[in-house]
Amino acid sequence: MAAVAVPAREAGPGGSFRRYLARLGALRTQPGAERSVGGRRTELHLLFDQLISENCGPAPATGPSAQDVCVLLAQACQLVHFDQEHLVSKVCQLIHHLLNRFQVVVDEQNLNFLLSYCISALKQCSSWTHVEILQALAALVYSNGPKCQKYLQDLLGKTGLLVQFSDPAQPDVELRRAAVHSMANLCLSVPGQPCLDEPYRSVCFQTFLSVLQSSKTSNVDDIAFCMLLQNALKGIQSLLNGGKMKIMQPDQLGSLLAVLKKCMFHGLPGLSIEMPAALYPAPLPQYDRRSPVKQEQPEPAAFKQTGNRRKKSKGKQKKGEFAEEGKEDLCDTGNESNHGVDMLKLNLENSPCSEPRACASDVARVPAGKDPLPSHGTSWKRISSSESEYSDAEGGMQSKMRSYQAKVRQGALACFLSAIKSIEKRVLYGYWSAFVPDAPGIGSPQSVSLMTIALKDPSPKTRACSLQVLSAILEGSKQFLSIAEDANDHKRAFTPFSVTIASSIRELHRCLLLALVAESSSQTLTQIIKCLANLVSNAPYSRLNPGLLTRVWNQIKPYICHKDVNVRVSSLTLLGAIVSAQAPLPEVQLLLQQPSSSGLSNSGSATPHRFNFSEQWRKVLPLEGESPDNPSGCLPPEPCWLIRLCISVIVLPREDSCSDSDANFPSGSVYEPSPVRLESLQVLALLVKGYFSMAQSYLLELGEVACKCMEEMDPSIQLHGAKLLEELGTGVVQQHKPDSAVAPEKRVPVSMVVTFWTMMLNGPLPGALQNAQHATLQTSACDALSSILPEAFSSLQNDQQILCITLLLGLNHSETPLVKAAAVRALGVYILFSCLRQDVMFVADTANAILNSLHDKSPSVRAKAAWSLGNLTDTLIVNMETMGQSFQEEFSDLLLLKMLRSATEASRDKDKVKSNAVRALGNLLHFLQPCHVAHPRFREAIEESLQALVSTVQSEATMKVRWNACYALGNVFKNSALPLGEAAWTTQAYSALSSVVKSCKNFKVRIKSAMALSIPSKRECYGATEQFCQIWSALVEALQKSEDTEDFLEFKYSASLRTQICQALLHLLGLAAITDLPLIWETITANGDAIKSYIVQYMKSGAEDNEAGTHTDLCEREGLLKRAIEHLRGIEKQPEGKAGGRVSVYLEDILTRHAGATELTES
Repeated sequence: MAAVAVPAREAGPGGSFRRYLARLGALRTQPGAERSVGGRRTELHLLFDQLISENCGPAPATGPSAQDVCVLLAQACQLVHFDQEHLVSKVCQLIHHLLNRFQVVVDEQNLNFLLSYCISALKQCSSWTHVEILQALAALVYSNGPKCQKYLQDLLGKTGLLVQFSDPAQPDVELRRAAVHSMANLCLSVPGQPCLDEPYRSVCFQTFLSVLQSSKTSNVDDIAFCMLLQNALKGIQSLLNGGKMKIMQPDQLGSLLAVLKKCMFHGLPGLSIEMPAALYPAPLPQYDRRSPVKQEQPEPAAFKQTGNRRKKSKGKQKKGEFAEEGKEDLCDTGNESNHGVDMLKLNLENSPCSEPRACASDVARVPAGKDPLPSHGTSWKRISSSESEYSDAEGGMQSKMRSYQAKVRQGALACFLSAIKSIEKRVLYGYWSAFVPDAPGIGSPQSVSLMTIALKDPSPKTRACSLQVLSAILEGSKQFLSIAEDANDHKRAFTPFSVTIASSIRELHRCLLLALVAESSSQTLTQIIKCLANLVSNAPYSRLNPGLLTRVWNQIKPYICHKDVNVRVSSLTLLGAIVSAQAPLPEVQLLLQQPSSSGLSNSGSATPHRFNFSEQWRKVLPLEGESPDNPSGCLPPEPCWLIRLCISVIVLPREDSCSDSDANFPSGSVYEPSPVRLESLQVLALLVKGYFSMAQSYLLELGEVACKCMEEMDPSIQLHGAKLLEELGTGVVQQHKPDSAVAPEKRVPVSMVVTFWTMMLNGPLPGALQNAQHATLQTSACDALSSILPEAFSSLQNDQQILCITLLLGLNHSETPLVKAAAVRALGVYILFSCLRQDVMFVADTANAILNSLHDKSPSVRAKAAWSLGNLTDTLIVNMETMGQSFQEEFSDLLLLKMLRSATEASRDKDKVKSNAVRALGNLLHFLQPCHVAHPRFREAIEESLQALVSTVQSEATMKVRWNACYALGNVFKNSALPLGEAAWTTQAYSALSSVVKSCKNFKVRIKSAMALSIPSKRECYGATEQFCQIWSALVEALQKSEDTEDFLEFKYSASLRTQICQALLHLLGLAAITDLPLIWETITANGDAIKSYIVQYMKSGAEDNEAGTHTDLCEREGLLKRAIEHLRGIEKQPEGKAGGRVSVYLEDILTRHAGATELTES
């Protein structure tokens, strides 16, 4: 038969496809057309062959449209009947090939037709076609799972096709693999689309699990089995990433973790483990057993090959073979670490040496002809092609097999990473010992763990994956690891869990440092350092013996100068984690004082370096200690090398001419790449925050660094410069606080702080505050400006003070919520400055600005405004107490009323706003004068604000809100101008406080309510006898319930609660009227012994009450008791005052007991 003429190719893939579509259309049977079936079949074969061959190779930049591809495939299927099985097979190959090559997701209309076609073909065609049909099916359902609902019963039902073909009893492994691959693609989640229904998800999960649990039989090809495992792992990962796959049953989770651990080590040379069917939560590793592996003797010339090794060629895939994996990225085993490094890793891992770098240097000193390893070498040792017993073809297959085995390990690790994100951390940490290394016992081998992969896997990509998983486990583990504690007593009969966790932390440090020394891949090296940073951020070093951080510190120093940018950045991240870990730690303090050259000379055998900073540090700007302005004795004996390093990285031009390894960072830049400089700025900020005593000597120099950064064009550098400035300002403020532990002579002098802020205000800070194009920078600049020392602010020039205030008042009108929130917060800080708070005009301007922000639509702005309003009202109280009526008369009544109404409205807002709004209400009601109380306009506002306070105390709001509301009512009770005891709201306020003191779950709120009940100074303030006695009874009941709590964390406040209640009871007795005493005596008669024991305890205790702020000295307590006794004796002299005598005798007995106990203690 004559060959079919092929028309000339049209330009572009789209034109080519339209040409093929036209040819397919011409092949359709037309009415009356005379065309033999055989001839059409031959033409279809040729056409399909041309389509497949023409579309081989890499996909073009501009391929055909998805619609053209889908229409062509649909037309092709319409022309092929199920009895033409060779054509069915070929058209399925075409579907699979085109959809994968052009990454086409089929539209719903064509999907329905093509899926129906494939399902019918599976039911009607011979078994030899099923693999190709399933490959087509897998390509069709890829990212189309939600659109396949009506076909799920045929595919995943009890007798579904995929369920049958993926059955463990299926003898054809290729068919089983193709079915599992289709199932995995069905499970792929699509954002915004519904997932598979639960029954189908369960079927898929069990299928994938059974595949992973199965063992390879002798008649199954190694590569085919690896691909089967890969598809099952991808399926489980898709289910986990879908979000709705919750693994709740321990057996299900244990089974999954067991197979994942098994697959993590699949094909790992020199290692074979046996896993049980399921893992269970346990404190110790007890499951994995190593199978004996035949070991080869190491070649004496192994190290000779490392210097001149060849990369192993990758095995090429046959065209069409396993082609459905086209959408999967291949493992790059060509970049595997060199032989010498692999040998070094094993030698270090097996060595008892505690200093990995010393071990590395020992290995490096081994002569070329000597083998540094023990006699039991590993079976996976690589040998050169000249020594290989395999032919080139065999070597290619071995390389290909190792590649697929590595992909299984990577797939298992990626799946585990998804599982970690789907499991609650408290559940995950039950399996800690199965995946995290622990120090091996005497004579026992170390259990296999993620670190085994990180140290021994020949694929750098797999090593990096294992470290990513370990990082995910460590992330957020601070609470779990906080129980760790090194054992001081070595004679215990058992090992506490805290010691086990401490041992695990130490082993993690040891293994990660071994991996650090041995690693040659920059990408994997970055992951090791990130993992170390995660460990450092979560480990409780204050409970562990010192030394761990020192080893990490000394090992990481050389990597700061590594040729790879990402390694340099992650090294700085690790240093930042060290200086922020539970700062300040004495160990880190000593490390910061190390000489600058310490640890830099020994760079490690496997660590290429970019350049050495040790000389450059000495060329940085003159030390602050060399300036005559710096007080003597302020600079430490040895400059802080980390500060000098970071400054040099940030401000000095780079001296080297070699380009960075990462092409994303241009080598022509004057300075270090931006990520390195940003990380250096973050390290400086963390160091200043945690170790300000080390940084204070560099205050002006660091200020210059911040100025330089804020003057640059890079917004990120500007932002981090402003954050550094904020930390510097905050450090100075903390150091100058009245309760600071730093001696006055060791603090930064105020004159230097003034110089510092003068430099900032004359520099780029005002410009940053006005940079409306960069709202985040404005926000950070506001925060920085709010960190100025009050004493320094008062010493600034007048125009600079006005500049600060004007900028903040202006930014309070910003349309950006972040900026507005930061500005109103800064005003809330400034209002507390002693040099500003007495300025009535500034207070009024600030009040109006705060009230403006309090009505903003942004919750974060309102929350900051409420906090500032609380500070403003604190200032009003301070001014009232220090300046007297002069300030009150000057302050606008209209503004005061506006503040009262705004605070009342804010008390109905969200809890973050409410907590400070009620604090402000208490202060405002305390500030009111008799003229305000009598004014009609104020009367309604006062009533509303008091109702708001009472309802907040009784509400189910957060405990912080209720605590502030109780505190506010206590402030209200201090104002003698209010009709306390007469107004109707008085009864409501006392009733609310009495209820809280008896029943609130939070003891701090109870303490504050008892404190509020003891504030009124006159008996008439408590109202009628009935109300007074209700308060008394509530306090007695609260005293008896002071140890009743469901939350163990509250128990530590019970002593403080009893102290405050006893104080309130004695205060009431010191004010009680003769009509109150009968009920008081009745209560004492019923509960006298209990009350007496608590009051006696109150008289002799005191030290433990500091936590809740209820501490009073012994003299005050005795004075309170004696005043109550004297008051009751006075009542006894009145007619019908016998009850007063009985109560006074009761109290005198308490005083006598206390005096006797005191004398006994003193003797």
